[in-house]
Amino acid sequence: MKSSMKSGDKARLGVIRLMLSAIKQVEVDERIELDDARIVATLDKMAKQRRESITQFEAAGRDDLLTIEQDELSIIREYLPAALSEAEIESLVEQSIASTGAASIRDMGKLMGALKPQLQGRADMGKVSQLVKSRLSA
Repeated sequence: MKSSMKSGDKARLGVIRLMLSAIKQVEVDERIELDDARIVATLDKMAKQRRESITQFEAAGRDDLLTIEQDELSIIREYLPAALSEAEIESLVEQSIASTGAASIRDMGKLMGALKPQLQGRADMGKVSQLVKSRLSA
């Protein structure tokens, strides 16, 4: 935050302040101090909100708002763990299927519960959910 203030990068400073505000809000609401996993989950939620806004702005043809959301998303991603590749995600899904013994779509909740801690902030959980559904229904 200090480097953004010193460099005069107002857009970046605004996004960093938004992230800190979201983290503080969760801490105040739940009266706890967040650990790294919860901070990543909070930032991942913010990134998901930006992705949803981007798709809506694309559909509405609002290029001005689309650019702002894309810039905010890129800054938020800098503070999230490195994203996993498709192959790494598929490998983790296969390992989790083997370890949990998931055989049908009814086991999806158990499987997603095992995958979420490993993938939170590193993959789009909506896409992971679709991948799990296709694996379990096949």
